[in-house]
Amino acid sequence: MALDDRLRDDASALAPDLARLRHDLHAHPEVGLDLPVTQQTVLTELDGLGLEITTGRGLSSVTGVLRGGRPGPAVLLRGDMDALPLTEATGLSFASTVAGAMHACGHDLHTAMLVGAARLLAAQRAELAGDVVFMFQPGEEGWDGAGHMLAEGVLEAAGKRVSAAYGMHVSASLYRRSVFTTRPGPLMAASSGMFVTVRGEGGHGSAPHRSRDPITAAAEMVTALQTLVTRRFDVFDPVVVTVGQFHAGTRRNIIPDEARFEATIRTFSERALDQIQEEAPALCRRIGAAYGVDADVQYSGEYPATVNDPGHAQFAADVITDIFGADRYQTMDHPLTGSEDFSRVLEEVPGCYVFLGAHTGDTHEGRPDNHSSRAEFDDSVLADGALLHAQLAVRALQRAGGAVGAA
Repeated sequence: MALDDRLRDDASALAPDLARLRHDLHAHPEVGLDLPVTQQTVLTELDGLGLEITTGRGLSSVTGVLRGGRPGPAVLLRGDMDALPLTEATGLSFASTVAGAMHACGHDLHTAMLVGAARLLAAQRAELAGDVVFMFQPGEEGWDGAGHMLAEGVLEAAGKRVSAAYGMHVSASLYRRSVFTTRPGPLMAASSGMFVTVRGEGGHGSAPHRSRDPITAAAEMVTALQTLVTRRFDVFDPVVVTVGQFHAGTRRNIIPDEARFEATIRTFSERALDQIQEEAPALCRRIGAAYGVDADVQYSGEYPATVNDPGHAQFAADVITDIFGADRYQTMDHPLTGSEDFSRVLEEVPGCYVFLGAHTGDTHEGRPDNHSSRAEFDDSVLADGALLHAQLAVRALQRAGGAVGAA
């Protein structure tokens, strides 16, 4: 039986076990870089596969190296493992048992699919012309887990630097179930954070002229930031500014001394990033000066843009079409304004990040989105996700790494 057929049959047989694992992970979510329960679950699932296992020094990561039966390069497959600080509202039979934590972004599926890929490839190690690095990563949701794993040497875990890297993300609402999608070039936005503290002079709400009101100034800044985007930036080089936190005051008749707000900022180009990180803080400070208050502004870069290597994006599309059929692949029309720390891996080595529709119900339209407390994902995509991971690794190794994406 050909390797493709063996992998397909093995993936199908794994489906019930991957669903069991996903349900276990979903019921026991952990947030951030320290995921001891999740880490132990992954270690148990990988036990007996013959992988060279290392765990993180500063985070609960797991790195597994599978040595192929023939010499060759190394490729990396990545799955993130952390949950979000949300209280689940799905009512699922395997819903979170941890108060204030939920796998609302599908990382439980990512982890299960990567475990599945490890099992598929371990059973066929004699066929592999090189090595596979499995990157089980904590802390994707704002903790820069990928950056930590890079610093600890995940790209060199096989003793040689990986020549290509692939990752996958499920979607609860954007794409039809079981459809894979990606695109060459920019796939997801860079993210930054802006933190503003406006300091005035408090007083009685009935006599604002005897105070310096920080709330009025801060509110003006929030509005002006939206106008800054529409009047200072090219509509074809998108910028998104969203103020997600605003804190001020204790009672309606008290003008406070201070108001604070935080914004997330998304960009796709270095030009737009350079411009917004200069102009947004300057705008807030100028408005503060106009109102007679002080504006302390801190701007922090977080994740870079996720950029697919064009050759590897085409390679992934070809693999998907060959394995699953043309109706299971679509080219993504435009980048997403979400961000992803797999971008750090793709800054270092060429590769591709793929999305997979995983909605429940008859259609993706109107379904709760990723990061919703009501987000749900369908177990039926698990086996195909594991199979795609495995096939990307097998075929990348067959092409001897550096040849993938070559003109």
